[in-house]
Amino acid sequence: MPSRELGPKVSLAIRTETRRMQADDAHYIARAIELARGAERAGDVPIGAILVIAGREFERHNEKERRPDPTAHAEILAIRSAAEALGVWRLSGATLYVTKEPCAMCAGAIVAARIDRLVFGCRDPKGGAAGSIIDVFASEAVNHRVAVTAGVLESVTAEQLRAFFQARRDAARL
Repeated sequence: MPSRELGPKVSLAIRTETRRMQADDAHYIARAIELARGAERAGDVPIGAILVIAGREFERHNEKERRPDPTAHAEILAIRSAAEALGVWRLSGATLYVTKEPCAMCAGAIVAARIDRLVFGCRDPKGGAAGSIIDVFASEAVNHRVAVTAGVLESVTAEQLRAFFQARRDAARL
C-alpha cells in the first residue's frame, strides 16, 4: 500500500520506526563484531552474536575450538544462554544479531526457539542457510516464520572474516 494512502502521520511513524530499527541493527551488529574479535583471539572463527529479548541482551562468540564442540556456534550459545537465564525454550519476541549468515544447524535452532527476527552482517556463500545455499526461513516445511534482515555492516563483517582466513592461510605457508 503506498504511503500516501496511509496518511501523513502513519507514513511518518513508519519512517521513524524504520530509522530506529536500522540504527538498532547497526548498533548490535557493531557490538557483535567486537564479540567476534574475542573468538578470533581464542583461535576461533570470528563470529559474534547477541540475542535481545525483553530488554535483556545475551552476548556470545564462537567457541568451537576452545570447548571443543562442533555445536558451539555463537548463535547456539546465545540461544542457550537466553533460554537458561529466562527459564523458557520459546524465545518469542527475540531478535538475534549475528555477524555472519547462520548455517543450517543455527537456522534450525532459531526456528525451534521461535525467535521473531534475525539480523546478520555478511552472507556465507559456502554454508549460509538464510538464502545463500539454502533458505530455511523461507521453507514452507518450517513451522515458524522468522523475519530476516541481511547485509547490516556487511562490508565490515565480511572483511573481518576475510582477514582472519587470510592470516590463517599465510601462517600455514610459513
